[in-house]
Amino acid sequence: MFCAHDDYDLHLDDVVSDRFYIAVDIGGTKIASAIVRMSYGTYEVIDKNRMPTCAQKGGDDVLYRLVDFIERQFRLASKQGIPITGIGIGTAGVVDSEHGRIAAATNIMPGWAGQHVAQAIHESDLVGHLPVYMVGDVGAHGLGESQYGAGRGHESVLSVGVGTGIGGAIIRSGELITGAHGVAGHVGHISHALGVGVTCSCGTTCGHIEPVASGTGLAILYNLLRSENSTIENGQEYVQPARSGLDVVNRMNEGEHFARRVIEISATALGECIAGMANLLDPDVIVLSGSVVKAGEVWWQGVYTGFSHAALPLISATPIIQGNLGDDAPLVGAAYAVSEYIKTL
Repeated sequence: MFCAHDDYDLHLDDVVSDRFYIAVDIGGTKIASAIVRMSYGTYEVIDKNRMPTCAQKGGDDVLYRLVDFIERQFRLASKQGIPITGIGIGTAGVVDSEHGRIAAATNIMPGWAGQHVAQAIHESDLVGHLPVYMVGDVGAHGLGESQYGAGRGHESVLSVGVGTGIGGAIIRSGELITGAHGVAGHVGHISHALGVGVTCSCGTTCGHIEPVASGTGLAILYNLLRSENSTIENGQEYVQPARSGLDVVNRMNEGEHFARRVIEISATALGECIAGMANLLDPDVIVLSGSVVKAGEVWWQGVYTGFSHAALPLISATPIIQGNLGDDAPLVGAAYAVSEYIKTL
């Protein structure tokens, strides 16, 4: 039933808690799951597990295996005497939380748009009785950081994830602000001159920041600037094409000045875009997470510089800090989301 071997070895002995939730994080490459314990403002992620998304097999296949994955998690929890209170899901795509369906999705997950996720889970004889609540994956990440991570204690949080792509979430008083169409927080689709002419994941070339400032975007920008400014030495191009964002970062760390400059330019542009969001939203704190935030001091200084240039005077002192939950953030956020949903039932 699974298209590849998945790790699935729960160790839930001797665990006591007030509330346990099955939390799921659905991405284009993998689906992660965990039992999340929540009690009196604290949490514990108990043994994360994963399986491949196999997104190219289509949305129907992903949904079928997702329900099976959740059922297996439930059986193992039950075997250990762990009472599950609800199922929280953070997923790629634009989410209709009210109806538990995927309103829109990119071609990274073909056939995922339109899937009725909550309905499929409710049709399960094993877990269908449990409350299910679903939010976007970046929203789940933001909820996790705002309620239990770097943003904890702040009334309003702007969470920005900078990884393969760029996403964001707006959290106010513990509530995820999704907007009229469920797309609020799409930081990667804010316009910047640096992105003009570069194709974004959404299909536009009007100048979105994602294709020049995400992890993928670092390599794209590097190669674009290289083609414009490459130096010829002994008949060969001095700067070789970059294979990935990590490749650009490694070159910088090895002393390549061109790579350092590309990272400075990219991070500064992103900082300017984040300042634009902050000027509009006026958050208490801005939390940055994702693989690219580990690029080092040069990247962070670029973000700070761009932010300080573009932020209004009263906004410029807004703290910009690194998230501290890592891969746990979307799982904790998904569990928090369903716990809050249950309160409304």
